[in-house]
Amino acid sequence: MSSLRLTVTILCCIVVVFGGLPFSSDAKLDPSFYKYTCPTVQSTVLEVITNVSKKDPRILASLIRLHFHDCFVQGCDASILLNDTTTIVSEQGAAPNNNSIRGLDVVNQIKTAVEKNCSGIVSCADILALAAEISVVLAGGPNWKVPLGRRDSLTANRTLANQNIPVFNFTLTQLKSAFAVQGLNTTDLVALSGAHTFGSAHCSSFVNRLYNFSKGKPDPTLNTTYLEALRKICPQSGNGTNITNLDPTTPNKFDKNYFSNLKVHKGLLQSDQELFSTSGADTISIVNKFSNNQNAFFDSFKASMLKMGNIGVLTGTKGEIRKQCNFVNKKSAELDRVSVASVESSLEIVMTALEML
Repeated sequence: MSSLRLTVTILCCIVVVFGGLPFSSDAKLDPSFYKYTCPTVQSTVLEVITNVSKKDPRILASLIRLHFHDCFVQGCDASILLNDTTTIVSEQGAAPNNNSIRGLDVVNQIKTAVEKNCSGIVSCADILALAAEISVVLAGGPNWKVPLGRRDSLTANRTLANQNIPVFNFTLTQLKSAFAVQGLNTTDLVALSGAHTFGSAHCSSFVNRLYNFSKGKPDPTLNTTYLEALRKICPQSGNGTNITNLDPTTPNKFDKNYFSNLKVHKGLLQSDQELFSTSGADTISIVNKFSNNQNAFFDSFKASMLKMGNIGVLTGTKGEIRKQCNFVNKKSAELDRVSVASVESSLEIVMTALEML
């Protein structure tokens, strides 16, 4: 074989080998990502959520909470949806999620509906992001163009779920720290907390504020009239699984009343009221601003949701597009092993050819 032909052969081998490598991609999310591959995805998600919400209005708040609890762990990669298997310890069993997250079945309904029209195209992570935005809109809140193109993780991380997800009894210092880890600032914290303008919480999340917050007395930051109303719903010796609305004024509507409630000490969770009742806190002025101007709240909420939705996303060739949101694709690990073996074999051929020059 001539030197020229050998060189061409080597170059072809190199192209084959490196053309097939799973190079990481710096692809950016784009609202038009599925414009040609699955143009009906948004309308499909809307249809499913609309139908479910007619019977279960709480589902709207539950779906945005799923997106939030997903993004705060290892990024917006749908890891929260993965069930326990022999190789995966589900985040659903983490303390902030256990017996409290809802809507997993609805996400599966959406995925099934999307797969009928666009098989293997739309990620579960993107479904979560779209479901969050659509839920806000259906509840009367703002709309925004959801950047798309996320891929699904191959792993879950219960340890990070326990560490990273803010919980109901966090102080303001703890809240700020949890948000800062995700690259979110104080305005993001207050704006995203505004999602508690709809939805509900179990008595177990706030009952300590009603009876034994400090030295056997209730939380002094609770409005006394509100305190008595909550005690009727959550008696001291009662069932902690009872639920009540996060917003006692407009419980199923996405509006600024969450912030108005904080100003009259009607924040249901300690982590809510901390935003306004922590002495000298810089969050107080933001609460006042949002309480006085719903458009300002909506604008900040949209910006913060876009920012949160970009945390740790997988794009390009990273992760996968799950066929079922609760499980990784069965062939993923096998294909990874085959890919590595093929690359190693091809590299050996290239090296042998180079030695012949």
